[in-house]
Amino acid sequence: MSYRKEKVLSLTGTEVNGLDRSALQEQCALHLNEKMHGVCFSPYEGDQEPGDPISEEQVRRKLALLQPHTQWIRVFSCTEGNDIIPQLAREYGLKTLVGAWVGDDEEKNEEEIERLIELARAGFVDIAAVGNEVMYRKELEESELIAYINRVKEAIPEVPVGYVDAYYEFTNRPKITEACDVILANCYPYWEGCHSDYSLLYMKQMYYQAKQAAPNKKVIITETGWPSAGDSLGAADPGYENALKYFINAQSWSQKEEIEMFYFSAFDEAWKVGAEGSVGAFWGLWDHTGKRKF
Repeated sequence: MSYRKEKVLSLTGTEVNGLDRSALQEQCALHLNEKMHGVCFSPYEGDQEPGDPISEEQVRRKLALLQPHTQWIRVFSCTEGNDIIPQLAREYGLKTLVGAWVGDDEEKNEEEIERLIELARAGFVDIAAVGNEVMYRKELEESELIAYINRVKEAIPEVPVGYVDAYYEFTNRPKITEACDVILANCYPYWEGCHSDYSLLYMKQMYYQAKQAAPNKKVIITETGWPSAGDSLGAADPGYENALKYFINAQSWSQKEEIEMFYFSAFDEAWKVGAEGSVGAFWGLWDHTGKRKF
């Protein structure tokens, strides 16, 4: 027998379950003040949504809030004003994972790809992401996406290039995995209905599945998080304390294992309700006004 009381469910990260809200907030603050590896950045405010004008002032205001708490930011697009974000991020000493948002609009894809290449050649891109969940959305053929990836790799050989999608896509689509310099995996226990008590174990398995699909390549968790409000999905319950616990567990594990992780997301975004239902607006570490939630 190898029973030890202190090891009961120790792999789940459930030591946070014994903490009250105040203690959880203190643990969260410690992680934020020590600086996360990275966080997903969106410039939109109030009722803004993709396609609306983005001002330099609002980008600067948000970057100033984040700068003391993160080393990297992730940017999802290179058009519609988003290209200013990685340029300004350099002024705040932040590294950047910059994405070209590609889909079923070939003209828009060209704008995104060309601007990503321009930004990388100008020194504003540390890692380039060609596409985000485009296989999930079924907006491109696999061969089309691989052609975009290879085009960007050839244009900026000094910058690692990858593709962002759910962790399992790198198992299901080995040709895409092979084309990538780096594997950029989204890992969301919430979206697979996992109970919060087991969410850390679940997220670990997601990561290791992506790692197994590409054993000789770096795997970066490009999105993970837990909504602080909204409707449940299966056994996954949103909520303030569940979001706190998930953040603490995810940060503790990734830092201990030296796994690069971008937390989703920096700010609450009202526009995401349409795409994701009631939870869509509540993934942020800061609320839509820029006030820290935790």
